[in-house]
Amino acid sequence: MSGGFLKRLFGGGGRKGPLDYEQAKQLAAHPDSKVRAEVAGRDDVKAEILYFLAEDTDAEVRRQVAANPHAPAQANLLLATDADDAVRGDLAAKIARVAPGLSAHEQDRLRRMTFESLEMLARDQIPKVRQILAEALQDVAGAPPDVIRRLARDAELVVAGPVLQFSPVLTDDDLLEIIGAGPIPGALACISRRSVVNVKVADAIAATDDVDAIAVLLGNPSAQIREETLDRLADRAADIEAWHRPMVERPQLSARTAQKLARFVAANLLQTLAARKDLDADAVAAVAAVVSRRIDEIEGDAGAKGEAKRDADEAAALQRARALHAAGQLNETAVDTALSSGDHAFVTAALAVLSELPPKAVRKVVYTKSAKGMVAVTWKAGLSAGFGTQLQSKLLRLSVGKVLTPMQGDHPLSVAEMEWQLEFFGAGE
Repeated sequence: MSGGFLKRLFGGGGRKGPLDYEQAKQLAAHPDSKVRAEVAGRDDVKAEILYFLAEDTDAEVRRQVAANPHAPAQANLLLATDADDAVRGDLAAKIARVAPGLSAHEQDRLRRMTFESLEMLARDQIPKVRQILAEALQDVAGAPPDVIRRLARDAELVVAGPVLQFSPVLTDDDLLEIIGAGPIPGALACISRRSVVNVKVADAIAATDDVDAIAVLLGNPSAQIREETLDRLADRAADIEAWHRPMVERPQLSARTAQKLARFVAANLLQTLAARKDLDADAVAAVAAVVSRRIDEIEGDAGAKGEAKRDADEAAALQRARALHAAGQLNETAVDTALSSGDHAFVTAALAVLSELPPKAVRKVVYTKSAKGMVAVTWKAGLSAGFGTQLQSKLLRLSVGKVLTPMQGDHPLSVAEMEWQLEFFGAGE
């Protein structure tokens, strides 16, 4: 067969004209595999010819059939057990696109064969093939339940993970069964990330020893975690730092749980806990009392490590700050110079002198790395809101995302909020 004839049949390489049955039949048997592959990828070839090409000896020809949306269900079923991984991978991607609406109980013979192809691909020995299928079906509400359940129990996280995290086909009963069976590492964390984690599922995850999965669960605001469950987790959380922040930041906390957390979370989380809005007045007072005691303990621990030297340094810094203030030279420029040189003891002392706050109160703000507390101290000291951001980043060493920046050139808190901060840190002591 001449090259000119082939060119005419394939429309000059652009598939301009359709192939009739006889032409396609001839080309499907052509000795050149590239010609057969061209035929296998066309959308105007009869189903029986594509089925014939699905048995071709050349893998590229079979890949073209596998990827062809017009291939008959019989060809798909045949290719689902193809020896070539790439053929099965292309087939998995294509079949998954037509999966919505398929059911194991479909009466239509062709649909049933397509469903069987999905099931075979879900059992494929090559993880990449199963991964392609799982990623394509992960958010498909009409995906076949049996296939989804098999993928969710896969031994490879790249296969099971997308389905466990996103599939709307999985029921709570499915998830509970998977949790109870002791799934592969990482599987529970995927379930914890679901857009909706109902109470029974959350309880089941919380009852496991999977620290990472529970941390993810606590950090998921849509996870429905019962008050009793959170309280039990708080009993276990003292030595599990990964749980501290997500627990402190949960949308709802009971007073009992909040008080437990106040006894052991890091200093930078204490104020977040004390400032929660979902606790009643008595609970706020109880939590604040625990927080205040913890801050004193933190300060005491820091002093115990080098108490004599610290006291001497702080006393000297305070004396210098008072002397400059008496001479009318303690201003923002002087504090900025000390801040830039890393003389944090003097900066802390200067803030106490300028704000007329107890040095202990300013030190608490620094120890707890409180952005809001530093805004309040800056305001009370008569320093600019812009300089307040420098104090947060350089003195407290807060990351950019945690620094409170000025609002239209003014301090980013209301006067009432700043006064509350000062009271919290013991301005009146």
